[in-house]
Amino acid sequence: MEAEDASAAFTHLPYDLAEAPAFVREVLLPGGPHVRPSITANAARYALEARDSAIHRYGVFAAERISAGQQVIEYTGERISYAEASRRSVRPYLYLFWLTPGLLIDGAVGGSGAEYINHSCEPNLEANVADGHVHFVSLRDIQPGEELLLDYKVRGGAPGMRCQCGAPSCRGFFNEP
Repeated sequence: MEAEDASAAFTHLPYDLAEAPAFVREVLLPGGPHVRPSITANAARYALEARDSAIHRYGVFAAERISAGQQVIEYTGERISYAEASRRSVRPYLYLFWLTPGLLIDGAVGGSGAEYINHSCEPNLEANVADGHVHFVSLRDIQPGEELLLDYKVRGGAPGMRCQCGAPSCRGFFNEP
């Protein structure tokens, strides 16, 4: 993103972004409403596009056919602690993926574009976590133009987070029953 694009999105702030406090630069700006999604080519094994989604904000779409059982894209980003995740939870959009106890990946900082994959109660991807990496693998054949979807399976006593996937078997919430 160009610096002037970020500045335009934050004209309501009482200072120039170059002079913004560290908290604003490090915590609020990454993943904010001004960010346009993109796919990092070396993280994806297939041609993918990030664009507007009917489910939520942006989504990731197949630009070519993907066979079942294929590694599609790696979820990348900054590795952070639970305490840092809590600090960043003031963001309007969170792109956190649980990696191991006490460690998460923040896709808003150094993300591959996989952070824009939306939740669905009828996913076409699943997460494979191994050796400190998260790869999304296709559960079935995915056609060009189809949105990539993952069941977030939110755990940990979070309050009910409403689902908007529109799938016939929608649970109504991201949270696992």
